Amino acid sequence: MKRLIVLLACLSMLVSSSAFAADVVRLGNLKFAHYGAVSYMKEIAAKYNLVIEERVFPKGIDIVPAIIAGDIDIAASAIDGAIAARAAGVPIYIVAGFARGGARIVGRSDVKWNSIADLKGKKVGVPRGGAQELVLLAELGMYNLTFSENPGKDVQIVYLAYADLNQALLSHNVDAISQSEPQSSQAISKGYGVEIIKPYDTPLGEPVRTLIMTEKMYDGKKDVAERVMKCFVEATKLFIEHPDLAENYVRDKMFKGQLSSEDYRQAIENSPFTYDVSLQQVQISTDMMAKYGIAKMTNPPVAKDYVRLGLLDQAKKELHAR
Repeated sequence: MKRLIVLLACLSMLVSSSAFAADVVRLGNLKFAHYGAVSYMKEIAAKYNLVIEERVFPKGIDIVPAIIAGDIDIAASAIDGAIAARAAGVPIYIVAGFARGGARIVGRSDVKWNSIADLKGKKVGVPRGGAQELVLLAELGMYNLTFSENPGKDVQIVYLAYADLNQALLSHNVDAISQSEPQSSQAISKGYGVEIIKPYDTPLGEPVRTLIMTEKMYDGKKDVAERVMKCFVEATKLFIEHPDLAENYVRDKMFKGQLSSEDYRQAIENSPFTYDVSLQQVQISTDMMAKYGIAKMTNPPVAKDYVRLGLLDQAKKELHAR
């Protein structure tokens, strides 16, 4: 009888432990200053009975195969990356925004720049398929400048990885770059780059970085999805309300001391943290991507079919986030 009681007690403990085991959520992220609040989610995940396993990718497009393979549940993505993924049939929803802006067109410091019109006859470096390409092409279109990868148009586009853009500008292999943060701020602070424009004066406005979630998690694990959104909102709220915490985390944890305080602050000034994204922003971005052939979408998705902001609104209300 005594053995039975002990056995039942042990079994009860095992069941209890299993019932309260933290849910593992796999996060795909990038190493940019304005992706910091998304990264910080893993630091407070235990509060929401979560374990967030972060995997940092070289560029946003690399996350898509991992989602398809079932290795990623949520991811930080530029809005165009989320749109392109959905257009390709990847089963994801856009569930929040996490940063605004984050783009800058920077030119060589030994050249006099007045406006985008001065890019005529120049080479411009940009990553293929990212928000930086979309805002660049929108600016060129607004100034009626033609462009191509090959010589012969008003502007020659040179496609490079984010990590290679600054070096290309420094070595004069390109005349200007459309770059993310904090790399664009670093080019300026080190003296080899000057700002031509923050490219937010087109119909796109400020590009939004989005948090995406797999349909499998959103539809099939509602309780987990709700806790993930609360975790995201709290992490973002902390970064907005406590800028010193945000700076220390990004500079020390993400960039391992390789990002100066000045560069960080300039970067975040150009890419502030947020919670929000709208149906209109997603649809306008989709229409502009289709116009310029970005991601070569044969069937551009409709924003209302995959933007899900209900859990975000609920989390913001519960956590008193504005």
